[in-house]
Amino acid sequence: MSYTPAADRYEKMVYRRCGSSGLKLPAISLGLWHNFGGDTPHELKRELCRTAFDLGITHFDLANNYGPPPGSAETAFGEILRTDFNGLRDELVISSKAGYGMWPGPYGEWGSRKYLISSCDQSLKRMGLDYVDIFYSHRFDPDTPLEETMGALDHIVRSGRALYVGISSYNSQRTREAAAILKDLGTPCLIHQPSYSMINRWVERDGLKQTLKDLGIGSIAFSPLAQGMLTGKYLKGIPEGSRATQGKSLNPDLVSEKAIANLNALNEIAQARGQTLAQMALAWVLRDGGITTALIGASKSRQIEDCAGAVKNLNFTPEELAKIDEFADEDGINLWAKSSEGAGQ
Repeated sequence: MSYTPAADRYEKMVYRRCGSSGLKLPAISLGLWHNFGGDTPHELKRELCRTAFDLGITHFDLANNYGPPPGSAETAFGEILRTDFNGLRDELVISSKAGYGMWPGPYGEWGSRKYLISSCDQSLKRMGLDYVDIFYSHRFDPDTPLEETMGALDHIVRSGRALYVGISSYNSQRTREAAAILKDLGTPCLIHQPSYSMINRWVERDGLKQTLKDLGIGSIAFSPLAQGMLTGKYLKGIPEGSRATQGKSLNPDLVSEKAIANLNALNEIAQARGQTLAQMALAWVLRDGGITTALIGASKSRQIEDCAGAVKNLNFTPEELAKIDEFADEDGINLWAKSSEGAGQ
């Protein structure tokens, strides 16, 4: 069955300018980190992408290693581009990244020129694209000069493989250094992708949010729902089949009795705002304009619909923010701490 996008899709979403660039991104973006590999039926992947686009979500975020197996998310999305999204390429922002382990040997990860350029070529082939809109250095490499990594990103743009470049999980100092190199090369850093949520606030302590504002760099917060913790899923403990039971990115030890009590308190605040917990968590990340867009994942269409509803109320009173701070304890949820400390991981 052919797919016809919702005619009112652009009326449903808020779009924000990405830093000082001319590119606008939807306030909610869809990430294909989970549920787009070989362990998920292709029909579900199609449904998730169609639902997102119907809601005005134009930005689809991938990486070379998303799966499992690595690369399979890009292959699946490439098939969706050929079928459901055929003829819609110019309405989409598609991003990919390289930095984590992708193939055996010394050239299959980190930040060398050889790895980044060859990885970008492989990603384009898997998706059947001539270019991606954004290509990222997925993590800081402590053993490769930043000049080499940023020089590779510059080459990727100048060779037509990408329109813009970004970095992910770089701390404030490394971000300033990377942005300065890219500026000198003539390919400005468009966007930074840090982890950020109510229970993972390293970007505030590190000063990264202010750095991005100072430099005119946009931002996309990944894991704004803390791998599902900031949804209604864990209000009564760990349900069967949830991410905490799958050995993926959420350590079940984090879903402690104290954490469950805090989540329920946060849920009450959300209900008083007329939102679900997930909607409030996304609105909180987007609350002050310091973050351009929040990156969600989903295993069901209704989750995307719920998250997209966050844009209906992005404002908080000082009293609401103070109450949230009482219960939003940080507790080891940041899996990317080493990279954001400038040490790699």
